[in-house]
Amino acid sequence: MRRFTARLGVLAGAAVLVLAGCGSDSGPTPVEQTPRPAGDVVTIENAWVKAAPDGMSAAFGDLHNSGSQDATIISVTSPASPAMELHETVQNAAGEMVMQPRRGGFVVPAGATLSLRPGGDHFMLMDLAGPIAAGDEVTFTVTFSDRSTLTFTAPAKDYSGANETYEGGGMPMGGMGSGTPAPAAATTAPTTADAR
Repeated sequence: MRRFTARLGVLAGAAVLVLAGCGSDSGPTPVEQTPRPAGDVVTIENAWVKAAPDGMSAAFGDLHNSGSQDATIISVTSPASPAMELHETVQNAAGEMVMQPRRGGFVVPAGATLSLRPGGDHFMLMDLAGPIAAGDEVTFTVTFSDRSTLTFTAPAKDYSGANETYEGGGMPMGGMGSGTPAPAAATTAPTTADAR
């Protein structure tokens, strides 16, 4: 019986040491959260598209990222155009403001807003599938680098600005003839709710 009690005492002491070693003074270990897909945390407000009879058009709005990580837009599609591009407006060597594809996509910073505006970043509709008249509703699907998506609808409106030259080569300008970009203050547009 003495041997059994001694062994029990040794086992109990070892158990106390093991349990004491498991404790930590640093508090609970943080649980690493998986970031939510960009399509779940990015919304668009004030979306609109420029009415155009043919050729090209552009879509604008305010993209807000409520997530904790930057969201990168890598493409956009729409039934209104068989080919769409992410565009920026830059000054060329001759000092003219020109549109060009944006390499690397659009980054919507965490907790911030990226504004798509005439004379700046925008979604470019190339070779329209048909006329876009003021009052039409145009659907878009944005794809992010994590392969999640955001779908929204934007109303078309008449707008005389957003007439920058396209430096992509040979595309008929149609409703987007060359000219001077409109001032940023002239970009007020109807509000569109996120339609995910």
